[in-house]
Amino acid sequence: MAAAPPEAPAGAAAARRLARGCWSAFWDYETPKVIVVRNRRLGVVYRAVQLLILLYFVWYVFVVQKSYQDSETGPESSVITKVKGITASRHKVWDVEEYVKPPESIKVHSATCHSDSDCVAGELDMLGNGLRTGRCVPYYFGTSKTCEVSGWCPVEDGASVSQFLGKMAPNFTILIKNSIHYPKFQFSKGNLASRKDDYLKRCTFDHVSDPYCPIFKLGFIVEQAGENFTELAHRGGVIGAIINWDCDLDLSASECNPKYSFRRLDPKHVPASSGYNFRFAKYYKINGTTTRTLIKAYGIRIDVIVHGQAGKFSLIPTIINLATALTSIGVGSFLCDWILLTFMNKNKVYSHKKFDKVCTPRQPTSSWPVTLALALGQAPPQPSPLSGQEGWQGAKQGPGIWPPRPCPVSALSEQMVAAPASGLAQQDSTPADPRGLAQL
Repeated sequence: MAAAPPEAPAGAAAARRLARGCWSAFWDYETPKVIVVRNRRLGVVYRAVQLLILLYFVWYVFVVQKSYQDSETGPESSVITKVKGITASRHKVWDVEEYVKPPESIKVHSATCHSDSDCVAGELDMLGNGLRTGRCVPYYFGTSKTCEVSGWCPVEDGASVSQFLGKMAPNFTILIKNSIHYPKFQFSKGNLASRKDDYLKRCTFDHVSDPYCPIFKLGFIVEQAGENFTELAHRGGVIGAIINWDCDLDLSASECNPKYSFRRLDPKHVPASSGYNFRFAKYYKINGTTTRTLIKAYGIRIDVIVHGQAGKFSLIPTIINLATALTSIGVGSFLCDWILLTFMNKNKVYSHKKFDKVCTPRQPTSSWPVTLALALGQAPPQPSPLSGQEGWQGAKQGPGIWPPRPCPVSALSEQMVAAPASGLAQQDSTPADPRGLAQL
């Protein structure tokens, strides 16, 4: 007697059933079913969510962000600057050509010495002031000695004279000429007024009266940056002049105007990196000897930064954002469905009303119109009304028409089917009954 084949483990059978169920559900088609639930509180939640979504898209997306426009950031830009002004020190008058520049001491490491043996001839210190001669000589003042170098005399820290030129500097004027171009929209504009008179010779910038006169007083720039001019002039500093071109090209070109702002760029609270200075020299001859004047200048550096964004109406972003807005309105339906199926009374009744399952016949029909109708979800022609076994046989013997296959029903559906006819039937035929879904 042959032994019975071993039974598959229960876990493997359950996994196969689950896999078959998922594969079968993958090919199902779902279509929405509209059910009207008369519940005031749920309706308030639904309309409130819709209103919030509409306000978000209308006010923020379309009005604030202007998402109906095609945009371009980072315009092509050119900047030209020019400084004008005169100041004076104790013995000299300084003009623009002298104070506007692009930009061995005892403090040098191992420069101090006691004898010539401490100084190596021909040694060059990159942080020093020249080539060492091998001699140890007295310093300019005091009793200290340093190694002699072949270089410009005196060295920078040897006999320096400090002169403050910031007395009249706040009245210096700076012309910042800027032009921008947005290649995507073929739009160009500058920050100078298009006037042929001597307007630029007698104007200074003002936000209201002279917005297209880009001539700024240095004191105004420092003040707008929130700095003290005297302190900034002694230590030097870097100030950014920021020009912003945000243009709505759906409007007139006269509505596209530059906006200026100023702020300090160097970290003034970090002593190692704050301030700004540079060195330059002036050369001349005295009695045939070439001499120079080395100047270490502490100044205010102006960095001009240009940025902006231009936008113009375009059909493609408009359609995309409108479609997104209409799709997002469905969030209200999703939220209310979740509330109905989870928290509200009679949620099982609502679930039964909302989800139906329709199955196709067990065997394919021999009539292609019926097959196509079933594939498209249409009802096939009904068999002749027969009763009992004769009716089933008659339907089976019909011209290729098979009755629909019954679908598995849930426990709730079985209970509702087994209920008296006056229950579910009355609820289906009279949806406005206050005892039905109208009370959900």
